[in-house]
Amino acid sequence: MRVLVATRNAGKVRELARLFAELPGVELVGLDAFDELPDVVEDGATFEDNAAKKARELARASRLPTLADDSGLEVDALGGAPGVRSARYAGAHGDDAANNARVLSELEGVSFEARTARFVCVLAFADPAGPLGEHVLLARGTIEGRLLEAPRGEGGFGYDPLFLPLGETRTTAEMPAAEKNAISHRGEASRAMRELLAAYLARRELPYDFAD
Repeated sequence: MRVLVATRNAGKVRELARLFAELPGVELVGLDAFDELPDVVEDGATFEDNAAKKARELARASRLPTLADDSGLEVDALGGAPGVRSARYAGAHGDDAANNARVLSELEGVSFEARTARFVCVLAFADPAGPLGEHVLLARGTIEGRLLEAPRGEGGFGYDPLFLPLGETRTTAEMPAAEKNAISHRGEASRAMRELLAAYLARRELPYDFAD
């Protein structure tokens, strides 16, 4: 089964492809393979709202089962910002350097102990042409940590160079992909979603106990 991944972020597509590699019979394909598909306006108040909206709209447009991710950084000293605006915090969507610079500027003078933050990831799966209909499967993952005063590491994407997970001495940008995926917000959400999808795809029935 081909499953559309509702993002043009190559880093997310790579991570999700690795995380879902253990799900047999499923091929993940990113939005870049479908130039004609529309961009979905992410105007929801929560990660769940945005992920579900993207999954539903792009599943209808592509006629493919669709996996959507909405994720971001919540910084306690900034009242939970950037939150759902993480990818466009500095203005342009996906400008990682500018987004990191804005967060660092707003945290200037804040001690390391007070720089508590978390990554949040919500995955949504929509299959409106199948038994799910308008229901969407949802899975959430989080990872707690603190933000550094300067970026470190060349791996990952987004705010990874600033994020130091609790109990770690390396940022998520300094970790090999397999190590990062083992503890990350996207890894946790993906493991939960893999279980939901394995059950759904095996039966092609709607298990109401895990649908929204």
